[in-house]
Amino acid sequence: MSIKKQRKLRNQDPFLEREKARYSHPLPSREHVLKVLKDKGVPMRETELLKQLDIDLSEKEIFSRRLAAMMREGQIFRNRKGDICVMEKLDLVKGTVQGHADGFGFLIPDDDGVDLFLPAKEMHKALHGDRVLVRESGLDRRGRREATIVEVLEHVNRQVVGRLYIEHGILVVVAENKRINQEILVPNDQSLNAKAGQVVIVEIVQQPSKHTQPIGHIVSILGGYTDPGMEIEIALRKHDLPHVFPVEVEQLSARMPTVVHKNSHAERRDIRALPLVTIDGETARDFDDAVYCEQDSDGYTLYVAIADVSQYVTPDDAFDKEALKRGNSVYFPQRVIPMLPEVLSNDLCSLNPNKNRLCMVCEIRFDTHGERLDYVFYPALMKSHARLTYTAVAEILAEPEGRLAIKYRKLQPHLQSLNRLFKALLKARNKRGAIDFETTETQMFFNAQGKIEKIEPVQRNDAHRLIEECMLAANVCAAEFLQKHRHSVLFRIHEQPAADRIEALRNFLKEVGVQLGGRKKPKAGDYAKTIQKVKGRPDARLLQTVMLRSLPQALYSPDNCGHFGLAYDAYTHFTSPIRRYPDLLTHRAIKAVLRGEHYPCDNWHELGRHCSQTERRADEATRDVETWLKCFFMKDKIGECFDCVISTVTGFGLFVALNDFYVEGLVHVSELPSDYFHYDAVRQRLLGERTGMQFRIGDSLRVKLVRVDLETSKIDFVLAESKQNMQPDKQNKQKKPTKTRKKTKPKLS
Repeated sequence: MSIKKQRKLRNQDPFLEREKARYSHPLPSREHVLKVLKDKGVPMRETELLKQLDIDLSEKEIFSRRLAAMMREGQIFRNRKGDICVMEKLDLVKGTVQGHADGFGFLIPDDDGVDLFLPAKEMHKALHGDRVLVRESGLDRRGRREATIVEVLEHVNRQVVGRLYIEHGILVVVAENKRINQEILVPNDQSLNAKAGQVVIVEIVQQPSKHTQPIGHIVSILGGYTDPGMEIEIALRKHDLPHVFPVEVEQLSARMPTVVHKNSHAERRDIRALPLVTIDGETARDFDDAVYCEQDSDGYTLYVAIADVSQYVTPDDAFDKEALKRGNSVYFPQRVIPMLPEVLSNDLCSLNPNKNRLCMVCEIRFDTHGERLDYVFYPALMKSHARLTYTAVAEILAEPEGRLAIKYRKLQPHLQSLNRLFKALLKARNKRGAIDFETTETQMFFNAQGKIEKIEPVQRNDAHRLIEECMLAANVCAAEFLQKHRHSVLFRIHEQPAADRIEALRNFLKEVGVQLGGRKKPKAGDYAKTIQKVKGRPDARLLQTVMLRSLPQALYSPDNCGHFGLAYDAYTHFTSPIRRYPDLLTHRAIKAVLRGEHYPCDNWHELGRHCSQTERRADEATRDVETWLKCFFMKDKIGECFDCVISTVTGFGLFVALNDFYVEGLVHVSELPSDYFHYDAVRQRLLGERTGMQFRIGDSLRVKLVRVDLETSKIDFVLAESKQNMQPDKQNKQKKPTKTRKKTKPKLS
């Protein structure tokens, strides 16, 4: 090919102008490289590709980096000869490795295809989370589609938190994330003199391969496994939670104003005279929202004032980049990992009492029945007139002549108006048919050493629900406002349950004489009516649990499909921008509409996936910490007996929740009375083949604690001798046990 023809081929790049805008010496775009490779029709040597695209010696290194990036992202692939292939033309699947504690794993494809099984021998080549290319290799003995790892595109585990062990003089780190099941070898001179059993951070310097284990060196010693707060330090690193603000954020924080002056924000509506109040829990430190309600003969006017975080966090500044990375604040017992630095989260953006604060207001007009008539959004300058707690508000409403009511006498009429509006909104909610599952939240109380002293249920009162209804109303207005103005936003969506789950739920309910309305597509109201119908039944907990598990998980997406559980056609998050990034995006979009503009963002889908993922990450991290703390709390109670209820039934046993401590553990199927127990997925029970004994969700048991494993955060129970543990199935037609088994004879019910 002549030099003139080569240069002509390079100049045919349809994205040449884009590359020129980005780089002073533009290279052929990825799209053009792929087109040249596809036009060739066969794998291509790199030297030939360089020649065709007229890549000179000075450009060779930079272009090789571009090819390497394309390989990492699975666009191209090198075969055994080193020739470059187009991935689309190969029968390979790109995806992410999901490891399992037992050594095997799965490939989660990027294209939402069927997950592929990776046997233990394949998992020697990669670690959990790695990006790989695989080739489907057939079916395993259990009929699962199996794959072979062809290439690791990207190793994502650079640093791993784990415990150091010394076995026959060899140092190994066992990862706290049990999905990483390969031990990491550590040379003796790279251990920082860490002692066996200590929690360390190891940096992997040699990733695993088919024949070698990963090798690393210890870069930090966190301390002893049971040191105070260690469970949080482990969770932060295990789940890769950003927890240290970068220097750019600290520098920007230092430049923030210390007070809010009215004359600096004259364009805002001044609502400081309105007696807005914050109502939160006793331990809250960041106050996102304040409320106030006026009542007249025609209805109510509700003011929901939300901290105007977008005034201080602008797109692509240091605050914004870190907030996006974190996605949300993470609330551990005794510690918070905030989305925003303290100068914002606890000061400038927090609606602290008697302080000038910038806010976005959603002013909503309701009729006397709680039906919304109109709403308006506007930026304002406000001042909270009191920092109230749920407990205090509940007491003021319940005892109008009590101590707290007298203390807050000026605010009492407004709180009474709020309460009357809440009652009206509650009726509207019931009419709408929103699902309201009964759940028990718990609070941990700690001793001076940072370990659990007691666990108690959180008593939800009307003040909790009052604020909840106010926030729901504002969130719905935000969604409808942006929809009306055809502006993109991250909706909080909750899809309808899948058809197969509905069918399974109907089959289960039919077995216990309960019917779910709605025919093929039940609505939230059908769920709500069924929940109301079964209240008071002895198996109410079982029925509610099965119904809850039939529903999908809520997530963020620019594609609105409504919120099934809340029975809203459109719903978004607007009321917590201090601790949730989607709320900050909603504020920016609303302010853009108010200015007659459009908030520039072309990656809403990517943002939705990211924010949903950071939410799940936070949930998993907090669950890990709470589970470990509960294990530590139970470790000196081995041998004691407890009353409990069955919370989950599986083929391998029963998960039970202790009545007094709100701690869960497992009764393995092998610990059940001597019989063959079969898992009945439709009825959610284990049923004894010979005795007819059954164990279902919600059944009461008496159990004995036999084992607590801090390393795996597992608690094991066995059944204690008790007649209440023996529940036969009335419909079971099996032969009854003989009189020689009197102590374990099933109790007829």
